[in-house]
Amino acid sequence: MVDENTTTAGKRDSIFRRLYVGTGAFDVVGKRKRWYLFFGALVLVCIASMGIKGFNFGIDFEGGTQIQLPANGKNGQISEQQAKDVFSEALGRPADEAQKVGSGASSTIQLRSDTLDAAEVAKIKEALFRDLGPIGSNGQPSVQAISDSAVSASWGGEISRQALIALGVFLLAVTLFLALYFDTRMAAAALISLLHDIVVTAGVYSLIGFEVTPATVIGLLTILGFSLYDTVVVFDKVRENTRGLLGLTRRTFGEAANLALNQTLMRSFNTALIAMLPILGLLVVGYILLGSGTLQDLALVQLTGTLVGVLSSVALATPLLVDLKMRDPKFRQQADRVAARRANQARKAAERDDDFDPNDEDALAAELRKEKAYAAAASVPARNQKAHKGRPSGKRKR
Repeated sequence: MVDENTTTAGKRDSIFRRLYVGTGAFDVVGKRKRWYLFFGALVLVCIASMGIKGFNFGIDFEGGTQIQLPANGKNGQISEQQAKDVFSEALGRPADEAQKVGSGASSTIQLRSDTLDAAEVAKIKEALFRDLGPIGSNGQPSVQAISDSAVSASWGGEISRQALIALGVFLLAVTLFLALYFDTRMAAAALISLLHDIVVTAGVYSLIGFEVTPATVIGLLTILGFSLYDTVVVFDKVRENTRGLLGLTRRTFGEAANLALNQTLMRSFNTALIAMLPILGLLVVGYILLGSGTLQDLALVQLTGTLVGVLSSVALATPLLVDLKMRDPKFRQQADRVAARRANQARKAAERDDDFDPNDEDALAAELRKEKAYAAAASVPARNQKAHKGRPSGKRKR
């Protein structure tokens, strides 16, 4: 009789235990069509957002005028909203963005807008000095403490072109490396996963309205390395589990790949978690403590890309690899042999009227051991049981 406590404990087998044991309990590859639908819908939403809504490009890409003033005024600390209100009253239209940079006595307010002429800039400076009185380096309110700069859109365009060239070179190098280290199918699956990460990360920026800056472009390139690393770790385990698979009938390629995925699942999650900790620290320090826009933009794209990258390496790259491999007739024939063997085992079990389950790893291993024992016993030749008289047989003495 089965112990009720044991049965209850088996039912309560936690998800964390299954993650750490990694015995193939999560059927990611077997349910890959659901994952394809999920990723396909996600990519379509991101592409639609990029096409309809577009991006919130920063001043470095669109060009414009930036006005900067100390955050310490004659009436105390100057807030971003106060600076925007003065800008709006002076010109009759709002500033595109107001941001506080730095902390303490060195903090400043940055106002960004479309390109302004000299008269408009002078008018805004006069209004900011009159209403807010920013304190200069001499400790007194000063117009000279307010500075302005013009940013050309060509600079952001040059950064974009260089980033696209770098991306193309990176993808080409990745494809060649994976094709040589693994094979062309693994290279194709990893490349599709990387392209997915780029599209989804860009789509998230479009959907939420994050500002796209040069730091965003740089951060986007850095996350591709993390996604590639995670994919290579999983593929290396897949290659280990499928070595010599065509001559075996215990598992199909999909089952071996799913087992490899489960065996590396906890490592992927731990790697992503450890990678996100410094990114979150960068986001907190850069945004809350320092008020730095560059650090904020860099942390946002890295955080988004890390989450997207670990998800695609687990649930997209490996299922794609399985589908690409199963196009090969050799792997389909091997899967047919596995199915035939399991059907034969099930028929024998039915004849014996026992509870053998061909999909049970332990039961299958036990049956394999039995078969090997029977085969070994059948291959031993029959011995001559006649007793030898005199010396044992062997070379005759001369």
